[in-house]
Amino acid sequence: MNIIILQAGKIADTLATASEGINEVSQEKTLSVIDLVLNSGTAGLTIIIILFLMLFAAFFIYFERLSAINSASKIDPNFMNQIRQYIKSGDLQSARVLAQQSRAPVARLIEKGISRIGKPLDDIVKAIENAGKLEVYQLEKNVSILAMIAGAAPMLGFLGTVIGMILAFHNMASSGGKIEVQSLAQGIYTAMTTTVAGLIVGIIAYIFYNHLVVKTDKIVHKMEANVVEFLDVLNEPA
Repeated sequence: MNIIILQAGKIADTLATASEGINEVSQEKTLSVIDLVLNSGTAGLTIIIILFLMLFAAFFIYFERLSAINSASKIDPNFMNQIRQYIKSGDLQSARVLAQQSRAPVARLIEKGISRIGKPLDDIVKAIENAGKLEVYQLEKNVSILAMIAGAAPMLGFLGTVIGMILAFHNMASSGGKIEVQSLAQGIYTAMTTTVAGLIVGIIAYIFYNHLVVKTDKIVHKMEANVVEFLDVLNEPA
């Protein structure tokens, strides 16, 4: 009976020792994101800071442009009906005042067309087209920076990884032939953090850019539809 108790005690001690070893291994393998960033070296840390600034710029541009585009898309549904009534009645001044009171790009295009009424239709169309180019430029302001960030961030991350790998192999060559797998692995995974950071920033900027492009295209189509309706009003018989 004592032998059985002793054997059970030994098994329990062995299990406890094994569990402690597993806990130590799991604790050693646990690494936070902050530790990865701080252990990425001077070059890696510099690149990650640059990527963070690019991410901040991407968020700022996205929300600023999103607010401007949402504001530009707001217009009274009865706007064109009122413009049509004023033009049909010959009250161009009231039509122009109505267009000037709205801050929407569509209203500014219509106001430009109203100011040219009485001139040849080609002149009216050309004036509206020129005004439309300016409005589209205002809508797309700084959006191209998001496209640049989407393309540059992953490449910058890869650059940091390549620099980290070069430094890791340089340390191997300088160690006199003594290669420590643990230090080599640590150098490699810390170098890879820049790639992960670059991909994250690039993906976010890419999504932001395409979302703004889609919303801008919707406003442009709405502008074109309203301009066509305005020109149809001018071509209708009195």
